[in-house]
Amino acid sequence: LGSFATLGPVLRMAHSQAGDYLVTIEEKSKATFLRAYMNWRCMSAGSSRVCVRMVGHKMEESYSETLKEQMSIVEMPLSDPPLCISCCPVSGDLLVGCKNKLVMFCLKYLVINQNLTVLDFERSLILHIDNLIPAEVAFCARHIAITTELDVLILKLELVQQSADGTDQYAHRVSTLEKPVDGGPSTHTLQLELDEFIICQKPVELLGEESKLCEIPITLESTELPTEDTKHFQVRYLLFRRFSPDQSPFGFCEETKLHSVQLLPVYQTAHEETENKRELLSLFCFFSLPHVGYLYSVGKLVELISTYQYSEKSEQAVLTPQFLHVITSENLQCFTVRCSAAAARDEDPYIDTTMKACPPVALDVCTLRMQLFIGPRAICHFKNHIILLTKADTEDITERRKPTRRMLSRKADSIKSRTNSESEPGWNLYIINTVSTIQLYREMVDYSRTYENVKTESCIHLLSEAHLLVRAAMMDPIFLQSDEKEELLKAFSESCAFLGDCYSRFDTKDYHLALPYYRMSGLSMTEVLKRLVSEGDEIQTYEKGFLFYLTHSLNEDLNEELSKESANKVLQIFHLADPVQLPHILCSPCMRNVCPLTAVNYLQKVEKIMPSVVLTLTKAFMALKMGDLTMYEREMDSYKEVKYA
Repeated sequence: LGSFATLGPVLRMAHSQAGDYLVTIEEKSKATFLRAYMNWRCMSAGSSRVCVRMVGHKMEESYSETLKEQMSIVEMPLSDPPLCISCCPVSGDLLVGCKNKLVMFCLKYLVINQNLTVLDFERSLILHIDNLIPAEVAFCARHIAITTELDVLILKLELVQQSADGTDQYAHRVSTLEKPVDGGPSTHTLQLELDEFIICQKPVELLGEESKLCEIPITLESTELPTEDTKHFQVRYLLFRRFSPDQSPFGFCEETKLHSVQLLPVYQTAHEETENKRELLSLFCFFSLPHVGYLYSVGKLVELISTYQYSEKSEQAVLTPQFLHVITSENLQCFTVRCSAAAARDEDPYIDTTMKACPPVALDVCTLRMQLFIGPRAICHFKNHIILLTKADTEDITERRKPTRRMLSRKADSIKSRTNSESEPGWNLYIINTVSTIQLYREMVDYSRTYENVKTESCIHLLSEAHLLVRAAMMDPIFLQSDEKEELLKAFSESCAFLGDCYSRFDTKDYHLALPYYRMSGLSMTEVLKRLVSEGDEIQTYEKGFLFYLTHSLNEDLNEELSKESANKVLQIFHLADPVQLPHILCSPCMRNVCPLTAVNYLQKVEKIMPSVVLTLTKAFMALKMGDLTMYEREMDSYKEVKYA
């Protein structure tokens, strides 16, 4: 598309899909600068014109024609050097992390004339946070995630009304710990003693309202011009987690640091009437230590969803609605995620009832695949692509051949490698197409069949992964425009049918899930019988899940009328598996085509084992259906004798 020069080395950069701008932290002469590149796509048309302007600079109408055809660089001066940045994927607003504060810039669409709209920013809010130097920040839908080396703090900015006297109510400060006043002799002596030790904070996890106790006070400062539409915020604490450094026989590991904090939005499932709208449904937060990653739900309920154990030290990770991609020193690893399982329960109150089901959020995650790469350094995700930056370090290869030199000069060599990285060869950029949802779904279903005959939980687990994969694809805002739309809908129904089969055939504690999965599949009772019941008169064993499905369907799905053959087969199934239910089954409207003579024969067999009034009445009912009044009177007389007795 094109290229453009920066002030100096780019320390951080991010792209915002909302507004289609690129924001960078650049370094020049030991100073750092925050810049946003607008309208950069005009470079692909061959235009080399560039306009540099300050944030909030008034646009004149006379510039309209030139602004259309040139890239704009917006300079955003800050009182403190910027350390990290994040763009909100929903609104396009920008969050900048500095020492002891976060600065929020709102994305503005300035209408110059009917033919031209220009993007700009307005500095709207500053969050002053005492004694905090952010390493990374994530920003989405007024939710903020901040990480330091070993701490994670997640906040939400909530709108508040002005008070009755007109004063602003957007200052919010929390302090829960009274610290000793410095300067006293005892304090000074204690400080001298503590200087001789390494102090490690105790690990802690605070969720929801408890996270207020994290002892990190925050003050909000509004910086936008006050108008009637000015929004006022207060801070709600959602999560605080503190880790301790990994310990080893040689002391503390200095490389134990958090990385890859990310907020992932999941939207309402797309429908025809909401085709052009994206309504936020759920929000998830991911962050990682070198050897373990954590995924939290931070929407309606704040809870830990999954923990990821890596086979080796991770460098960076990126979360998507379907997968977690992790790079290590030599691998690109892919894991399944539970975002769609959690979002499905936020969206549909009928999940986990007899009407609908979804694999549990607590389902163990799987490693899908592992690919070898030489020296992965950075990773990002866009639609169905993974973008990977690698560096083949020739010095490290040389060192491996000379173990003695490596032990002696490891530190010096690594410093040299970093300082001269701009001119070094060996950098590679890979764009990897992810496997399509349908193809991966089919691979999972095929693989699950290797466990089908042994009837293990592994078969259910694989089919659950396949089902969640399709669910996540259907929650994607571009689902309605997808070429795979019809295939995804078919795969969803098919996966529900496969899960219904498993819970019907296997001896599992969750046998009751056969009913909702079969209902979601759209299969009729007749179709389910054909899937599970063998042809002929051979005797089968029937598990609790299948009987549970049949019993509820016969009592509740009153619109389906079974054929004579199917109804007789149902009689045979219950006679073998649960004979006590026969009278109730025969009273179902679905069984009106059953052969009365066959029914009476089965009832008589059961009556010899366990005689009852209900059986006698049911036989009388069947006699009426056959038109046999003599048998009817005989059974009614028998019923009266038992009743009077």
